[in-house]
Amino acid sequence: MLKILNQQNSIVNKFIAEMRDRKIQIDSMRFRRNLERMGEVTAYEISKTLDYVPTVVETPLGEAAVMQVSDQVVVATILRAGLPFHQGFLNYFDDAQNAFVSAYRKYSKDGKFKIKVEYISCGSLEGKILILADPMLATGSSIVLTYEALCEKGGTPKHTHIAAVIASEEGVDYVKQHMSEKTTTIWCGAVDEELTSKSYIVPGIGDAGDLAYGEKL
Repeated sequence: MLKILNQQNSIVNKFIAEMRDRKIQIDSMRFRRNLERMGEVTAYEISKTLDYVPTVVETPLGEAAVMQVSDQVVVATILRAGLPFHQGFLNYFDDAQNAFVSAYRKYSKDGKFKIKVEYISCGSLEGKILILADPMLATGSSIVLTYEALCEKGGTPKHTHIAAVIASEEGVDYVKQHMSEKTTTIWCGAVDEELTSKSYIVPGIGDAGDLAYGEKL
C-alpha cells in the first residue's frame, strides 16, 4: 500500500517546498527541523493504523475512558540523514524501541555501486510494528536490504511502515516487488518520476545527509 502525503494539501507542502528550495535548504538547522517535522506528520498518520485497547485513567476529579495504543512500535533509521527524521517519529512515539543501521553505497571504478550494510543495532522485532525511516527512497535497494538485515537479527515484524520524505517511482516499485504488500505500507511526502544515472532523485532535494550535517569527503 502506498500513501503519498502531498496528494492532499496540508502544511506538509510547506515543509517539502523548503527542503527542495536551494535558497532555503542551505540553512542546515532549518533543513533538519523540516526533516523532523516530516517525521512527526508521518508518525501521526501511521498512528491511525495501529491497534488500540480501551483503558481507564484516573483524573483529579474522577475517571476517564481512553483508547491507548496496544502495538509495540520500533523506529529504525538508516544513518546519517535519517537521524532528524527519526527524532520526529520519537517525538510522537516516545515509548518506542529504536534500531539503527549503517548502510551506504560502495562505488566501483566504473561508477556502479552496491549497497553495503555494516552495522545493525536492534532488539526483537517479532510481532511488532516496524517503522523504517529514511528521508530518500531512491532505488529502493538500501531499504529492502536494511529490512532483510533487521529481520535476520530481530525477527519478523507484524507490519512494516517504510517512511520517506521524497521517493522515486522506481524506488516505490522496487519495494513493492520485494516486500509483501499485505504487511508493508509505504509513506512518502512526495513521489518524483526521475532518477539520474547515479541514482539521485530528480527534482528531489539533493544529498539529504550533506544538507543536514555538512558535506562529506
